[in-house]
Amino acid sequence: MARILAAHASRAFTVTELSKRLGHSGGAVGNACETLVARGEADRVGSQPRTYRATAATAAAAQRAVVTPPGQARPRPTLAASVPPTTASSTAAPTANGKPAPVTRPNGQQYHPRALANLPDVEALRKLREANVAVLLYGPPGTGKTSLVEAAFPDLITVAGDGDTTVGDLVGEYTQDEDGGYKFIYGPLVTAMQEGRALLLDDATLISPKVLAALYPAMDGRRQIQVKAHNGETITAADGFYVIAGHNPGVHGAVLTEALASRFSLQIQVGSDYDLAAALKINRTAVRIARNLSLQQQAGDIGWCPQLRELLAFQKIAEVLGTDAAFANLVGIAPLEDRDTVAETVTNATGRPVTALTLGPQL
Repeated sequence: MARILAAHASRAFTVTELSKRLGHSGGAVGNACETLVARGEADRVGSQPRTYRATAATAAAAQRAVVTPPGQARPRPTLAASVPPTTASSTAAPTANGKPAPVTRPNGQQYHPRALANLPDVEALRKLREANVAVLLYGPPGTGKTSLVEAAFPDLITVAGDGDTTVGDLVGEYTQDEDGGYKFIYGPLVTAMQEGRALLLDDATLISPKVLAALYPAMDGRRQIQVKAHNGETITAADGFYVIAGHNPGVHGAVLTEALASRFSLQIQVGSDYDLAAALKINRTAVRIARNLSLQQQAGDIGWCPQLRELLAFQKIAEVLGTDAAFANLVGIAPLEDRDTVAETVTNATGRPVTALTLGPQL
């Protein structure tokens, strides 16, 4: 995947295009693309359809990649076998002040655990996995839902859901091999079941209910699915198989159906941790603005407020273009219906008029 992107650095590829070139299912390819994005080794530049493009780090990733020769079985990941899901080496030990230490995610970034039922959230999710209690995390984009799951489960397989996700993307499908024949490539759901790994359905509520129905038998007492496209093969989940999902209620097209909600016994609301933003030394005024807008959102006055993701981006922009540009961008990324309110809040906090970031006159 990385080699294809690196060889055509100026071009963006859809998942379908990459699937045809590689001879793997769309689900497997999409999952691999999202892994590259999480590591900073690719950029997702479109969502309808999903398209990906190389970054400065893609070429190095391609050099490290291990390509399985045609006709050979792909080796099983060593992580799941060598590191039990709930006793992974990334488990955070308490620091000197009694707080859990940050947990390193696969992309190298650190996740700072938060409280959940009197436990660090990472530890709570691992206990829920042991008890096979399916969890749905819901909240605005950018609040850390995916980061939490990645920190909790080192053996994670992620499916980036959208309206184009098919049953084949989850279960698997036939793809053409180099000899012109066809072979069946298992999808991420079957891989997670066979290897006893955790499966994250990111943006699960964007996936069609008919597609999600293929998952439900694996989550109930049967813990089995039938792969109709592969001669009705029955797949039984190995110990450790676990499903967790993410839901962004405010995103257009995201619908939490009764059938989906009933499969997730525990549903946890995830919001931005503005105390963490302050601890990360993000601009204090920006954090104060975010808190203010969050209160306005809770009161129903506006529909949007900056989350931790936007505050982290604010800090990067400020380091490159200065704080004035970062504040202007904060106004510019607000939805049109909330932009005037956001501009007023930012203006009051900074003490000077702030409008959306725009190009100036020709130099």
